[in-house]
Amino acid sequence: MNVRISRSLGMVAVLYFTANFNAQNTKSDTLPKEQKIEEVVMIGYGTQKKSNVTGAISSIKASDIDNAPVAGRPEQVLQGRAAGVSVISNSGQPGSAPTIRVRGITSFGAGSNDPLWVVDGIVVDNIGWLNQSDIEGMEILKDGASAAIYGVSAAKGVVLITTKKGAKGRMNIAYNGFFGVGSAARKLDLLNATQYATIMNEANVNDNHSPMFSNPNSYGVGSDWQKQIFNSAQRQSHEFSLNGGNDKSTFYTSFGYYDQDGIVLRDISNYKRINARFNSTHKVFNFLTIGQTFAYTHVKAQGISDNNEFGGPLSSAINLDPTTPVIVDNVSSQPFPSDYTNNANIIRDPNGNPYGISHYVSKEMTNPLAFQETQRGRYRWSDDIVANVFGDLKINKNFNFKSSINGKLSYWGNQAFTPKSYLSSANSNSTNSLFREIQKKFEWNTENTLTYQNKFGLHNLNVLLGQGYYEYNISYGQNTTYKNLPTNDWQEASFNFDIAPSDKTSNAWDGKETHKASYFARVVYDYDNRYLFTGTVRRDGSSKFGKNNHWGTFPAMSLGWNVSNENFWPENNVLNSLKLRGGYGVLGNDAISDFQFANFLVAGSNYTFGDNIIHVGYAPSTLENPDLKWERTSQFNIAADLKLFRNFDLSIDVYRKKSTDILRQVEVPGYLGLINNPWRNIGDMNNDGIEVTLGYKKNWGDFGISANGNFSYLKNEITRLEGGKEYVNFASFQTLGTVSRLQVGQSYGSFYGYQNLGVFQNQSEIDAYRNSNGGLLQANAKPGDFKRLDANGDGKIDENDYVNLGNSVPKYTFGFTLNMNYKNFDLMVFAQGQAGNKIFQGLRRLDIPEANYQTAILGRWTGEGTSNTIARLTKDDPNQNYTRMSDYYLQKGDYLRLKLVQIGYTLSKDVAKTIGASKIRFYVTAENLVTFTKYTGYDPEIAGGDTFGIDRAYYPQARTFLFGANVQF
Repeated sequence: MNVRISRSLGMVAVLYFTANFNAQNTKSDTLPKEQKIEEVVMIGYGTQKKSNVTGAISSIKASDIDNAPVAGRPEQVLQGRAAGVSVISNSGQPGSAPTIRVRGITSFGAGSNDPLWVVDGIVVDNIGWLNQSDIEGMEILKDGASAAIYGVSAAKGVVLITTKKGAKGRMNIAYNGFFGVGSAARKLDLLNATQYATIMNEANVNDNHSPMFSNPNSYGVGSDWQKQIFNSAQRQSHEFSLNGGNDKSTFYTSFGYYDQDGIVLRDISNYKRINARFNSTHKVFNFLTIGQTFAYTHVKAQGISDNNEFGGPLSSAINLDPTTPVIVDNVSSQPFPSDYTNNANIIRDPNGNPYGISHYVSKEMTNPLAFQETQRGRYRWSDDIVANVFGDLKINKNFNFKSSINGKLSYWGNQAFTPKSYLSSANSNSTNSLFREIQKKFEWNTENTLTYQNKFGLHNLNVLLGQGYYEYNISYGQNTTYKNLPTNDWQEASFNFDIAPSDKTSNAWDGKETHKASYFARVVYDYDNRYLFTGTVRRDGSSKFGKNNHWGTFPAMSLGWNVSNENFWPENNVLNSLKLRGGYGVLGNDAISDFQFANFLVAGSNYTFGDNIIHVGYAPSTLENPDLKWERTSQFNIAADLKLFRNFDLSIDVYRKKSTDILRQVEVPGYLGLINNPWRNIGDMNNDGIEVTLGYKKNWGDFGISANGNFSYLKNEITRLEGGKEYVNFASFQTLGTVSRLQVGQSYGSFYGYQNLGVFQNQSEIDAYRNSNGGLLQANAKPGDFKRLDANGDGKIDENDYVNLGNSVPKYTFGFTLNMNYKNFDLMVFAQGQAGNKIFQGLRRLDIPEANYQTAILGRWTGEGTSNTIARLTKDDPNQNYTRMSDYYLQKGDYLRLKLVQIGYTLSKDVAKTIGASKIRFYVTAENLVTFTKYTGYDPEIAGGDTFGIDRAYYPQARTFLFGANVQF
């Protein structure tokens, strides 16, 4: 069957290229117009012919993803398959959710910028529980006109997901599974022991300190800490599905198991998931259909701290000195034996030897293997049940009424045993503890819609009226901690031990429920499939906002013109079809904590009043703000869809997305005594984008090709901040302080710091660098120090000279996919990338002078003419070369990654029939095969949630090789 990648109707910043060679002899392009099957897309509470869609909607069908290996998170199937949707990995750790952005950044204060997820009509907070193979289709509503039907929750985009249903006929059984092994695709070039000792000596001597090491050459290569943490990692997936039915009832059921080890210390980095699903539909009467969907998912996972410079195996492996041994088999031979002999809780290997402890690099940096032993008794888990029940009543040939009840019930928690341990002087536990936490949350909604549809003459009309009610955050949680257990073995730790009451602590809490009521309407009209109109309005009322803004109204309208359906359109072989479309819509965002408009008295501000007795005190939680309201995001979109030379499809979209009244907490004076800073509507931001998508399709007997490519550009700009401020500080890093800002006139999270003009090569250059008054600009500098730009021209170098050093958000994203079939063979290649952004590389601990370096430091300044890009090394850094933010820490984030290569072979039908199968396909897959980039960290694909482009020891994605099979009966 020809696997066809849907052509995007929207735009943003993604280049996506698809090519498909297939074995069909019949050319669909040559079928008579009346024989072609019209493709339909979900538009929210209904469907529409794709040829008549006037909004920006990207579609992904089951056929687009069935051959793609199941990922730990179903969101990954969006990457590269939907123009305008940016999917960036947050971590290579198994089970880690990616960052997903639809048409840029929408807000910089109210919650995350994740889109709204709607699965089978159920509004959910995430789709980590969803089995990728159960997905029948996905529609991404990207512009204001298409997403306005979801009103207050739609500003960041909407993803509609439909799961598979049964079909009448014989029962079909399918298996899809694979097994593979992954490993780190790249490691850092770190100093070995001899290089490290030499560099440390130089840094000390340059500041008139004594050398640390008497004979650097005696240390040889030393310990390779990366070798200790990186390992091969197995990954497997097995899924079974059954579906079938008759004229009255159909069903679909599936069972799945997914297991993935991490490439970093797999014993404490792994992810297991079990899925089960049952969907059914029943035609009770000719006029009444009822049905349900039910999904259950159980997850158990262990994980390490990643993208965190303050400890964890990755950060420790980067920063630990290579002169420290991994394991010490002779304590007396160590230069500092007291590190091992004075600590009873030191961690030892199975042979009783202590793990090495660095005498130079301490704080949170610890031996990763010793750290692993302290983490074995930790895991997290979750159980999710997502279900709905619906009824569809056909009143007459024109009217249809549908009602549904939808809900998600989640239980989750974690357990952690902390043993007595001594990892270093700064990391030790003299008592052990066992912690357990469990939480529950239930959310549900009910929606009712009445649809009128009629065709009269050349007029087609569809009218939708709807109502919804939504309950959120019906939740509670509790945890318990036991201390001083009589065992220090995580496998023996239990809450059944009888310990002193003073060693037991418990906490419990209830969630704050919120409610939303909605009314919505939509009119879809076309005249003779030529002139197209869609109008939408939604009115939402939310308990999250004060009495002055309980309700908000969100209108939208879009128009289209199928020019090629006009009588004057000539048949030709150049421009075969043309559709023009445009729309405008207003959306909302209410993603803030509950009841932030109100002021509550909160206990906890305790005090004494002359009697040395602690009295319970109360303080206001925040300032009341009855005018608090949701953010509003308006979008204007114009586009053209063309078919060229019978085989090419071209789409061009241009949009402006403007967010106003952005919600942020504002700083207030401390003397007000508030627990939390108040929320205000204080910011505005624009996202402007252009997207070009080009597709191609052609068949030659057993050999064919279909291609789809797109390129996107995104410009993000903050236009207003609270109180007329020019900027507010954003992300920070260690002793550097703020490294990025929210700055009016610049992109979200832009990097700011000193611009280096090179390195002073001699004293003459320092003496010549003067201000307009003749004073030295850097009087304390020495040869080998960075030369800083006096950006504001005030005659001195300070933080007022910080300038914009680059964007953290990519300006361009792109990708391509190639699918080829020749007879029984098939090939799929997928690549993606981004450009126009910078990455802040924060891998080294700046507050630990003895932390290790990458080998790039060997190119430092050591004398006149030796370097103009890397300053001299000193222990105390008097010129603040490395302890103040500058462009030294930024690198280009451009990359192109060969994400997936898959070769498959389908056995002939005669062979498949010998075991009773209708199809048997085997394949081999390589993931993350190669990455082209100049970035020197582990991985240039760095999201970090809403803090883009800061590498704090990123868990890299694995290069994986898989073997799998698809079998259908």
